[in-house]
Amino acid sequence: MYRPRMRRRRWLAGLTAGALAVTGLTAMTTPAAQAAPPGGGHGKNPELMRILRSMTLEEKAAQLFVLQIYGKSADTADPGDVAANRRLYGADNAAQVMARYQPGGFIYYGTNIDGPQQVAAFSNGIQRAAMARPHRIPATIATDQEGGIVARILPPATQSPGAMALAAGRRTGDARALARITGRELRAIGINQDYAPDADVNVNPANPVIGVRSFGSDPRLVSDMVTAQIRGYRSGGVTATAKHFPGHGDTTTDSHIGVPEIDHTREEWERLDLPPFRAAIAAGVDSIMTAHIVVPSLDPSGDPATLSRPILTGILRDRLGYRGVVVTDALDMQGVRDKYGDERVPVLALKAGADVLLKPPADDDGTGVFPRQLAAVVAAVESGELTEERIDASVYRILKLKYERGLFRDPYADESEVDRVVGIPAHLAAAQRAADRTTTLVENDAGVLPLRPGARDVLVTGWGVSTTAALGTEIARRGATTTISQTGVNPSQARIDEAVAAARGQDLVVAVTNRAWDVKDEPGHNGPGQMNLVKALVATGTPVVVIAVRDPYDIAWFPEATTYLATYSYTAEALRSAARALFGELNPRGRLPVTVPVRGEPGTALYPFGHGLGYR
Repeated sequence: MYRPRMRRRRWLAGLTAGALAVTGLTAMTTPAAQAAPPGGGHGKNPELMRILRSMTLEEKAAQLFVLQIYGKSADTADPGDVAANRRLYGADNAAQVMARYQPGGFIYYGTNIDGPQQVAAFSNGIQRAAMARPHRIPATIATDQEGGIVARILPPATQSPGAMALAAGRRTGDARALARITGRELRAIGINQDYAPDADVNVNPANPVIGVRSFGSDPRLVSDMVTAQIRGYRSGGVTATAKHFPGHGDTTTDSHIGVPEIDHTREEWERLDLPPFRAAIAAGVDSIMTAHIVVPSLDPSGDPATLSRPILTGILRDRLGYRGVVVTDALDMQGVRDKYGDERVPVLALKAGADVLLKPPADDDGTGVFPRQLAAVVAAVESGELTEERIDASVYRILKLKYERGLFRDPYADESEVDRVVGIPAHLAAAQRAADRTTTLVENDAGVLPLRPGARDVLVTGWGVSTTAALGTEIARRGATTTISQTGVNPSQARIDEAVAAARGQDLVVAVTNRAWDVKDEPGHNGPGQMNLVKALVATGTPVVVIAVRDPYDIAWFPEATTYLATYSYTAEALRSAARALFGELNPRGRLPVTVPVRGEPGTALYPFGHGLGYR
């Protein structure tokens, strides 16, 4: 039971006047339907029920939030980090935020990371602050470590191939093994939840936000890979999170900046989007992340799935029988902010069926919205819009997940063991072996590949300073004289002309592309430069090998290219594999996990699902 009403009102009075103003909005919504409450504790963990009953309403509400934090230590005094945290929370650092609000946890981004030892110390500082509170509830410490293009923890940590790369290799054993390695390394540095794997079925080549983060366009393949990774993360000691329910794979709008609408019929959704989530639930996934997408066939109200009771409760809870933790995608994304405003979002997400409220935003002047969102949840219970039993149901699920991860027993990383787990040779070798099975030779019509080692002049050009340099180094190691000419994401005509001039007199050109298909020449898009570069290079008559280091769809925008490899990411392992494939040191075994359609004809395959060449 929570403490008397007077205590709650004193707590609310300590927040901003803007936070209190949300109580006037509650009359705009219908009464909340109630989630199954913990009730009297029948069948529940008695230790967790004791904690739950001793918490105030405010403490319970805070446990629902996972927050972004600035800094690289729990007690940072860095002036920039302190200023950023004060704008968001009115506190200097993670330890102070924990002491003031007692949130459920924190999420790490790249700006929080220097290296494994630093992260382990940071995580331990957070847990010490959490365990210093009266209830001794350990913190969720989460990150997005999907592998491939989405990785917050960089080398020396092991870099897993991304989802689409692993699917190109078709080996669920690799998917499981790399997830286990990732899980072990994350847990070694104090991270206990990974917002992975991605369970979206990427059936739209123009998807700006998912793409290679998905295992592909075939629901069965995606389901198999998702299941394998869930089991791998679990065996590695971290919570896996299947995302983004009910499926973000067929959109041309990025939910970070807009509100995507998925026009699948109910039947199409059942056939395409649902199977990986059903498989994840069958595999016992502990957490599912929502999508900020509108799916009219599932909920005609126009609400994004994160705020949709028909989707989160009607389908996910009631129909699919999911009993784990539902976490929202980040609440600072535009896809969930547009319709109702920031103060209403957490209340509506809880009414819909969510448990964890991830990354509250800042308003237009940079002031954090979290205190007002926290007050909004408490006010919703005060007004009767939400019941405290509904809050209890979510908090119990969160506590139970922390208990099952062993955090109540020992939330700390062993800092003396970090170097014995993170980036060790056995892990790095496993990642390289997996990457070697993913490189896909899509086109070799001119018979340029495989190359023989030896003296030749090679121009390496296209996207990525480090990418072109790494490939140049690998090619030079095999006897070539290489020239590097990095041209950026959207090279100008003058830059293209320079590359073309450099290509003349070369024996070979290696051109690197990254989403060259995104040819719109407007803000938020890559523009036509990469496409124009490849076309101009091919026109020189010098043999050209194109390596797509992200989406495999690029070749549809320059079909005159006769030699084309897809690596699906630009990790060091992926680039080494590409170089080995160029020289025949490995026989490319990757198979397209998507269909590459003809440009402008989405129903016509240029290269079908499963296509992939090898060397005789």
